Amino acid sequence: MKNYLEHISLNVSNPEKSFPFYKDLFLFLDYKIIVEEKDCLAFRKTGTPDFWLSPTRAEYLSNKFHRRNTGLNHLAFMVSSKKEVDKFYNEFLKVRKIKSLYESPNLFPEYTPDYYAVYFEDPDRIKLEVLNRKN
Repeated sequence: MKNYLEHISLNVSNPEKSFPFYKDLFLFLDYKIIVEEKDCLAFRKTGTPDFWLSPTRAEYLSNKFHRRNTGLNHLAFMVSSKKEVDKFYNEFLKVRKIKSLYESPNLFPEYTPDYYAVYFEDPDRIKLEVLNRKN
């Protein structure tokens, strides 16, 4: 059976914070907005899964996200070069005063010898990563 991951759906605790954060992020990464409504924001880029964002229903807001729980740990975006990782850090994260994690951008040779990444969090503390590696 041929298949591929078609979309990812994330519930966010505060759309007033998260929708602008993800809109900036995905537009910076050359995604296009395909839906932009009060209760839904979605993005598409050819060859990648769509991303859909929706507000968390009120009865679930007390269940805070933690990446060590069962479920999603983080989302990683591959870019074409180490230079692109640095560009993302300088032109996206630093400009928006978003802190990077783990003293990144940096090499992470424990993954592969040329694994170069910057890690950061969204408003709900979901970990995100922009990386480049050849292996």
